[in-house]
Amino acid sequence: MKFGTKAVHSGEEPDLSGSGDVVQPIHLSSTFARRKSDVPSRGYEYSRTGNPTRLALEKRLAGLEGAKHALAFSSGMAAETTLLLSVLNKGDHVVAEKDLYGGTVRLFEKTLRRFGVTFTYIDTRNPENVSSALRKATKVIWLESPTNPLMHLCDLKEASKIAKERGAMTVVDNTFASPYVQNPLELGADVVVHSTTKYIGGHSDVVGGAVMLSSDGTFDDVKFNQNALGAVPSPFDCFLVLRGSKTLHLRMQRHSENAQAVAEFLEKNGSIAKVYYPGLKSHPQRALARRQMRAPGGMLSARIRGGLPAAKRFLGRLRVFSVAESLGGVESLAEHPATMTHASLPAERREALGIGDDLLRFSVGIEDKEDLLEDLRRGFG
Repeated sequence: MKFGTKAVHSGEEPDLSGSGDVVQPIHLSSTFARRKSDVPSRGYEYSRTGNPTRLALEKRLAGLEGAKHALAFSSGMAAETTLLLSVLNKGDHVVAEKDLYGGTVRLFEKTLRRFGVTFTYIDTRNPENVSSALRKATKVIWLESPTNPLMHLCDLKEASKIAKERGAMTVVDNTFASPYVQNPLELGADVVVHSTTKYIGGHSDVVGGAVMLSSDGTFDDVKFNQNALGAVPSPFDCFLVLRGSKTLHLRMQRHSENAQAVAEFLEKNGSIAKVYYPGLKSHPQRALARRQMRAPGGMLSARIRGGLPAAKRFLGRLRVFSVAESLGGVESLAEHPATMTHASLPAERREALGIGDDLLRFSVGIEDKEDLLEDLRRGFG
C-alpha cells in the first residue's frame, strides 16, 4: 500500500468475524477475563502489558515507518528512555549529534551518565566525524535529521553504513521530519523514535511516543521493558494518535507548503539575518535534503537582528502564531529556544551550539499561508 492508504487503514482493518468496527474501539478495561487460568483471552491479560487499542496504534506506527515492529509509549522521552535502558549497559558509549533536542541531552547527561554510560557529541553533517568518534565501547549512534533547532542534516545512509561496519546501533529521532517526509529504516538505520505528540498525532491534544524497528531481538528487549517500566499510553491517548495519524500525509504536504512560503518571506526580510530551512536554495545541504526527504517539512529557524529584545518584541506581537513550546500541530507556533525548549542546556553549551538569544524557531501549521505571512509582518511592526 502507498503511504496515504497505510495512514488510513493500518491497524484498523475491520474484524468482520466480530462487530465489524471501521474505527478501532477504545478499550478502557484495565484487565481481561479468561476461561482457562493459564491461557490469556486473545492474548490480553492486563492493559499495561497489552491493550487492543494500543496494538492497533502500534500496527499503524509500524506501517508508517516501514518497520516490522512498533511500540507505543506515554511520551517521546518515555520511548527514548525505555529503548536506551534496553540496549545499554554500564561502560557503554554513545555517539550523538551535538544539536539535539534539549530533553534528550538532559536524559543523557543528568540520568544515564549516573549509570556509567558515556557520551560524545559531534557534528554529524560530516560522516568522517561519525567514524572518528566511534570506540570499541560504542553501542549506539544517536541522530536527528533535521536537528532541533538548527536544521542540520545528517546523511543517514552513510552514517548507518559506518555504524554497521563498527557494530553499533543507529537510532534516529525522526520527530522533526515525520514518517511522511523521511523513513530512516529504508536508509539503513536500526531504530526510529518519535514523539507522537508532534506530527503523527498532529493536533496538540495528546502526549505520546513510539519506537519503530525491525529487529526481532531488540523488539523483544524493548517490549519487555515497555511492560516492566510501564510508561505506556492510555487507550484514549492511543485513539487520539490513531485518529490524528490518518491525515498525516495531507497535513505534511500543507505544513511543507506553508513553511516554504514562511522561509522565503523571512529570508527577504531585512530584520532577519539568517534562515535555516532545508527547502531553501541557501541551505548548504539542500541536495541531501532532496535525496533523503520527500518534502522539506514544517520546521524552520531564523536569526533576528537585535538579539533578545528584538525577539521578545517580535513574539509579543504575533496573533496567529501562538508563542508556545512543542511542534507538529495543525496550528502554527513560534518560540525562543534559548529561554524555552533549550533552556535546560547550560548557557555555555547553547552558545557553543549557536543557540543564541537571536534564534527563533517556527512550527508552521496548516492555516492559510496569507494569514501567516500577515502575522509575521505584524510581528516585525
